[in-house]
Formats: sequence, structure tokens, C-alpha cells
Amino acid sequence: MPAKPMNDDPEGSAAPSADENGAAVKDGGTTAGGGGATTEDGGTATPAGESTTATGESTTPTTGSITPDEAVTPLIRGIAVLRELTEADGTLSLSGLERATRLARSTVDRITATLARMGYVRVDGRDVHLSPRLMELGNAYLGALRLPSLLASRADALADELDESVSLAVADRDGIRFIHQATRRRAMSLSFRIGDLLPAERTAPGPLFATEWTATDWQRWRERRAADPRDLSFTAVPPRKYGADARDDETFVGRTREAAANGWSLDDQLIEPGLVAISVPVRSPHPTTAHRPPVCVASVVSHTSRHTAHSLRTTLLPRLQAAVTQMEGELDRTPPPPPGTPPSDLALWTGASKQQLGRDFIESLARGLTVLTAFREDRPELTLTEVAQATGLARATARRALITYEHLDLVTPTGDRTFALTPQVLSLGFPPLSRTTLPDIAHPHLSDLTSRIHESTSLAVLADSGEEIQLTARVATGRVMSVNITLGTRLPAYATALGRVLLSDRATTTSTDTLTAIRSQGYALVDEELEEGLRSIAVPIRDRSGRVVSALNTAMHASRHTLRECVTDLLPELTTTATRIESDLHTAARFTHVPLT
Repeated sequence: MPAKPMNDDPEGSAAPSADENGAAVKDGGTTAGGGGATTEDGGTATPAGESTTATGESTTPTTGSITPDEAVTPLIRGIAVLRELTEADGTLSLSGLERATRLARSTVDRITATLARMGYVRVDGRDVHLSPRLMELGNAYLGALRLPSLLASRADALADELDESVSLAVADRDGIRFIHQATRRRAMSLSFRIGDLLPAERTAPGPLFATEWTATDWQRWRERRAADPRDLSFTAVPPRKYGADARDDETFVGRTREAAANGWSLDDQLIEPGLVAISVPVRSPHPTTAHRPPVCVASVVSHTSRHTAHSLRTTLLPRLQAAVTQMEGELDRTPPPPPGTPPSDLALWTGASKQQLGRDFIESLARGLTVLTAFREDRPELTLTEVAQATGLARATARRALITYEHLDLVTPTGDRTFALTPQVLSLGFPPLSRTTLPDIAHPHLSDLTSRIHESTSLAVLADSGEEIQLTARVATGRVMSVNITLGTRLPAYATALGRVLLSDRATTTSTDTLTAIRSQGYALVDEELEEGLRSIAVPIRDRSGRVVSALNTAMHASRHTLRECVTDLLPELTTTATRIESDLHTAARFTHVPLT
């Protein structure tokens, strides 16, 4: 058990006491830090990318609001690094992060070292890559939202029925953000990802959400349009060739009126030429009033080579409306999940990491990110006390994290002293990681395994025939004599350790004794059956349901390891690596489909 951190509030002097409102209110004007967020070493600084007002208060570009005195500067900076990596599609050099965030190189190095310790990024030479484990932040939001869990199967079924892409989206201020995608595999296919943010006025769901906007919401939208007329801040869509003008604004206002009257909305090539979509709102269950606002919007997306805007309305709209009716029935029938055992001490491990890594580990950043993982399906809204209990942090530390997240629009007050995650949590790495594949997940782990055992390692899946395996990932060792098998190679399943592991999961009462034994012992060892002198040992990779979906092996010349050494020396290393791959796979596959090849 990691030692408990000695300092409960490492960002500086303890924040003032607070009631359950926590981040929603401040106490009597007494602040921690005195005019600036306090750094971990006790000083004060203006976070990178911020400007200052005439009174010396700092503002953050992402929110346009003044940074609260109690905000945690290392947490703001860490979020900035994750967002820049996300905008760069998951990979940036250290110098690129330095330029993008305007942070000192030493600060970037400390932040990436901390994120790497958490498993959220991987540093490979001079490059920083987002890691699948980071998806646990987005998973916390999607789990608390519950909509993907309840509605994804309906969306997938509709996509199969129509042979068109179907998406679910939620409102994110004056934009929309995708929470589920059921896409078709075609040469002309959609590239939107879960977590992508689109401007409301260029989408079909946008007018439906805009029917709920207040005067303040419309004003904020107009200000954003004036500040970014070409939509350059929305990296998921092509920028406008020319800036928007007043006529475009009026067009969106008119589309919103039509959406309110019709109950559906259409996108006729607003995002880019050829792309058309039609949307219907999914209304909230159990309304407290007669009005049922949309909790999300379901859309069918196609291309003009398959459907015109007119055919979307006449052909696909009735089937979309029928599917939405089923979705709303699902929401009405499903009760809230029963409360489970509340998490506790989620941040306890950070103390040990600080003691081990010293100054290279920013404990306040790690603790702050842990706060996001306290939310889940049976705990979508938490009080300050519940956040503190779940993380094991002092109330003052948890409060300052919530204040910071509210400032960054990642957390919002929801009611009587409670807070909830916002869709912007998905901006922390989820879009690029939502398209990851099993070989992508496995490759860094294979590289690490190969460097430890000094033997080539591979990943394989069973071909559709069930008689062959196909290599999907591989890292070769630097030996003069090594196993030379290229990616994509197919080999007879039963003659390989990889194949036998995969076949053993399909074993039945009629299976051979060999496959039954492999299933029981958890590994396969093949000695010179595929080729003379070639020895191989393999272990399974299991998905979230426990089904074997892939296999991991190492192969070598028989003279380098005896059969006994394969089991005593290599098997533990393989098992450890398989566990790490499975952990990343299970995180990535919770709300996304992870292709095996």
C-alpha cells in the first residue's frame, strides 16, 4: 500500500474552509495564493496561455473568464498539455508541446513525466503519445451520462438496418459533441470520432439543441462566431473558406425555428460538400414538467451519392423517428442504477510516486486528475465531501480541484451542493484514442517486452477460417539470428503456440487433450513443430467479457532457451505484458469498438 502523502495541500497554504457548495462559492474574500494560482513549490504564477487584466487577475483563453485565486496552476497546465496533444491527433514532440502551451521546457518535462507515471501518455524519445489509459477520464463522463450504455445498441441496430452511419451527440455549450458512432466501412466513409466537437450551426443536431438556448446562450454563440468566423477552433471540421456573416447567423436562427416546429433537423452539406444528415431529438425521461428537453440527438449521416436531403426526409426520417421512440422507451423503463460501494483513496498512490520520483512528479496534477475518475454510473453527481472521500484527498485539496475544473468547464454545479462532469472531459484525449486498434495498443508493450527478454515478440488473431492465424503486431530483437516473420503473415493455427492458444478458447468436450490442457494452464508451448529449431511460447489476450481475442508470443531458436526456461523465465514476462495489454484494451473498449487488426 503506497504511503499516504504527508502534505494534504501541496499547491500552497490550505484553502479556506467551505461548505458543500465547494467550487460554486468562495469564502469571505480570503484566498490561498493571493492574486495568482499557487505553484507546487509555494510560489505564484500565471498559467501558460493566460493573459492578465488591468487588476492583475489572470484569464484563461479556453473559458475567457478570470482564473480563480484558488485554482491549481499545475492542474491547469496539465489539462493544457492534454488538450494540445488531443488537437495534434495524439502525438507531439516535447518541443512542440513547449511551443503550443508556451510553458517552459522544464515544466513540460515534469508534466509529461507525471502523466507517463499515471499511464496517460508515453514518452518515446522526443515524442509524447497519448496512451489508452487516458480514456478512463472520458469513460468516467460517458459512464455517468449512461446514454451510450442504454442507447448504443439501438443506434447500432439502426445503422445495420439502414446501412448508413448513425451517431448520438450531446450539447456542449454552443457546439455538439459525439458520444457514440456506428459507422459503415466504405471507401467514402465518415471520420468523426467519439468526443469530436462541431459548431452547432454547421450540423443537423445543432438547431435541435439551440431550441433550448437562452438569450445568454445566443449571445455567447454570436461572440464565438465573431471571434472565430472560419471555425478554426473546431479541428474536426474543415474550416470555412470565407468567414461567416450576418446572413449565416440568420440562417441558423431560421433553422432553429424550423427544428422547433418540425421536431427534426437537416444538414444539407453544411460541414462539407456531399455530406448530408438528418437528426431527431431523444427526449429526457421522467420530466418534472410537461416540457421534455433533449438529452441527446440521434442522427443518420450519408453522402449525396446515396441520399439527397429530400430522400433523407422521405425515406429515412420515419425509420429514425421510430428508433428514437424506442430509445426514449428505453430511457423511461430503465431505473437508476443501484448504488455500489463508493470508491475510496483513489489518489492514495500519488504519495508513493512523489517519494520515488521527487521533483519530476507533480503530485497536485496527479491528484487533480484522479478527481475526475471519482464519477461513475451510479455516482453521476457528487458533493465535495463525496469527492474527498472517493479520492482520499483533504476537503481543501478536493475543493480547489473542483474550482479549477469548473473554471475549465470540465465540471459544473448541478443542484444542491453537487457537481457533475461536462462533455468537455471528452476533449482530454478521447477523439484520437477512440480510433485505436489492438495492434496500436499492444505495440509499446511488445517493444518493452522485447527489450526485457531480448527475443522477438508477436501478436496474432485467428483468421475467419479458424484454421490459420494472422500476425497483427511484431517487434523483432536485434540478434544476428532471429525469427523473421512479417506482419500479415498467415500460419497454420494448430502448428503454432499462438494458434493453439486461440483455438483453446473455442475448445469443447470434443477438443483434443492438448487444447484442453492449454486452456487450463493458460499458455501454449510449441517445440520445433512449425520449423526445425523454432521454439515458441504464447499466452492469451482477453477482452472485457473474458473471451480470447488475440494471443501474444515470443519465438526463438531452440538453443537459446530450454523448455523449462521458457516456462520459468519467459512465461512470467509474457503474462505480465498480456495483463498490461488487456488493461489498456478494456479501458479503450468500454465505450468504443477496438478493431483487432
